[in-house]
Amino acid sequence: MRSMLKAPIAALATTVAMAGGAFAAGHSLSGDLKIFSDMSNPAPRAVMEGMVERFGEMHPDLNIELTVIEREAYKTQIRNFLSANPPDVANWYAANRMKPYVEAGLFEDISDMWTGEIGENLASTKGAMTIDGKQWGVPYTYYQWGVYYRKDLYEQYGLSEPATWEEEKANCQTLLDNGVKCYTIGTKFLWTAGGWFDYLNMRTNGYDFHSALLGGEIPWTDDRVKQTFANWRELIDMGAYIDNHQTYSWQEALPFMANGEAAAYLMGNFAVAPLRQAGLDDSKLDFYQFPVINPAVELAEDAPTDTFHIPSGASNKEAAKAFLEFVVSAENQTLINNGSNLGQLPVNAKSGVDDDKFLKEGFAMLSGNSPGGVAQFFDRDAPAEMAAVGMEGLQEFMVLPDNLDDILQRLEAARQRIY
Repeated sequence: MRSMLKAPIAALATTVAMAGGAFAAGHSLSGDLKIFSDMSNPAPRAVMEGMVERFGEMHPDLNIELTVIEREAYKTQIRNFLSANPPDVANWYAANRMKPYVEAGLFEDISDMWTGEIGENLASTKGAMTIDGKQWGVPYTYYQWGVYYRKDLYEQYGLSEPATWEEEKANCQTLLDNGVKCYTIGTKFLWTAGGWFDYLNMRTNGYDFHSALLGGEIPWTDDRVKQTFANWRELIDMGAYIDNHQTYSWQEALPFMANGEAAAYLMGNFAVAPLRQAGLDDSKLDFYQFPVINPAVELAEDAPTDTFHIPSGASNKEAAKAFLEFVVSAENQTLINNGSNLGQLPVNAKSGVDDDKFLKEGFAMLSGNSPGGVAQFFDRDAPAEMAAVGMEGLQEFMVLPDNLDDILQRLEAARQRIY
């Protein structure tokens, strides 16, 4: 591998050029392959550079240029470089976050890659990569959300993991009767309330409805949306959440669970490490899938997914497709998602999973749950302006549920303006 710094195309961008290697037997890739990535943090960057190096060794006649751009700068520049000087491969995000670039004709339709083995092995993420019945990229990593709970408290009060909404509420009441809050949460920065809405809405109305709502296709005043909030209010009226949650960040809400004042946290898998550091080993900490509310809808999950795309203006689409195939291969997925690298979940159902209790549970849940859909989280599935207004309304509802009609009118006015 040879490397060199080139003139940055953006703030904090560096470029590494790498010689690379021969496609399948009898097929050689050549020319230049330009990859733009936002994986600027140390661990993801090392993973990205490692993938490029390994792919390069497979294809010695291919010159690979990897340009890494600081993540926030990348967000502001992606439309410009896709339009004016597109690379062959670019990082981005799934679902509605890729929609503007699909609609603008800036991402290539790669539906042909999703036939056969890739489509089977990546089935759990297909919905997140699909717009208008076509696939516009591939995922390379994701992580699960779900309910992390104090196993020792559940055992103390004779509770089991709930499979239904009625069981969830019954567990909650038992905890409250014993002076324990059902859930910790910190809504100071709003997005955690978005996680609760995602799950309640997907369990009440299903993934397709949820995606359409956050895509601006359904009024916020729709009765089905109101039913989601009615379900949520059952918990709020019980006193299920810790007091004054609007004053805490998500990290500041962790001690309530660690010290036993609250029994559970609806959160992403990134909460496991700080909970373990706070003294909850795996004998005290466990995980369950958010329970069924409406049996008529399949179980969808929040699993924020990072992706690769081929810009429609790419110069070497053959090599770009080969790189995407390499990225999603079972072997590469096993390697990049292990604990010493990303420590997340492989998107390929045939990959191995790091020897971690929660990663294994998340992998089993997501790999076996492809029909229900994989949502990207409220602030990824909705446009940025709508997400900001929406999550502000969700937090307000949690504190002042009687304001629901005003909140929904405000969100509906925002929907009509923004979309």
